[in-house]
Amino acid sequence: MSLHSKLKSLFVAAAAAILLALPLAQAHAGVFVSVAIAPPVLPVYVQPPLPGPGYIWTPGYWAYGDAGYYWVPGAWVMAPRPGFLWTPGYWGLAGGLYAWHPGYWGPHVGYYGGVNYGFGYMGVGFCGGEWRGGVFAYNRAVANFGGVHVTNVYENRTIVEQNTIVNNNHYSFNGAGGVQARESAAEMQAEHEQHINPTSNQMQHEHFASQDRNQLASVNHGTPGTLAASRIEAYHQVAMRNAQSHPISDTDRREGVAYHPNERMGNQDQRIANGLRSGQMTAGEASRADKTQSAIDQQVHNDRVANGGTLTPQERQQVNRQQNHLSRSIYRDKHNGKVQSK
Repeated sequence: MSLHSKLKSLFVAAAAAILLALPLAQAHAGVFVSVAIAPPVLPVYVQPPLPGPGYIWTPGYWAYGDAGYYWVPGAWVMAPRPGFLWTPGYWGLAGGLYAWHPGYWGPHVGYYGGVNYGFGYMGVGFCGGEWRGGVFAYNRAVANFGGVHVTNVYENRTIVEQNTIVNNNHYSFNGAGGVQARESAAEMQAEHEQHINPTSNQMQHEHFASQDRNQLASVNHGTPGTLAASRIEAYHQVAMRNAQSHPISDTDRREGVAYHPNERMGNQDQRIANGLRSGQMTAGEASRADKTQSAIDQQVHNDRVANGGTLTPQERQQVNRQQNHLSRSIYRDKHNGKVQSK
């Protein structure tokens, strides 16, 4: 083994030891979490290619830890046993609090709040594939195979349409102000079937995301550093490097738990992304708006650091004026007749 390889192995081992020694994130399976602040909207991303036959897609989601909301990348994983499917976790509003309902494995997909996570989890059930004789078959209308040769394939677009709950605003929670969907009799029945908690690989995946500063909503403002992963082991390498180079600080934690992602500052980035995606904003316009928003975010961060985590009334007024100016600029860009070619 070369010196470079030895050093790399030592780095990976040390970083893994650091991450695994840290406390587990709070919003994971088997742990009840309630938060007074609504989770951010779901980011838009592309499903990475299937790493190999037998893997099942599990969508990304916002979890909650000691630094506020953070994004757990969507990932392809192996089911704990043949015949089992994944029911995603979801946030539900009740009694003024947003409660996390953990995901689980079972013979049928249960209720996940009607949240349209995409890629087969369209709000009701799962239409990305099904088990056939102990082998998982993929619906080509949903799954991204990439360069993997898969023989167990079918195509059913009707089931996708029938199970889609329209969620143009990309809400990530169920309840007032979010997704309005009730639990069906079939979903209630699925909840009472035999369940298996997320695999140790899934739990570790969430844990790595909780220590990756780029995944924090208060840092990325709705655009996580890693949205999805084909092989979660590859993301774990990324998370470990990020944890080593830019560990989550006490300031990040203070700002994270105080961050309101669905308020104005959290929504400006989403408006820019939506404008670019719809073609209403050109790449240049979106880039300029994004740089302006990043400058405002950095200014707020610096002011809070200087003031012990808070903003003075004067600083709040200044930020509000800057946000007003940016909001008007985004509106003008979206309605100036210039469009982004697709």
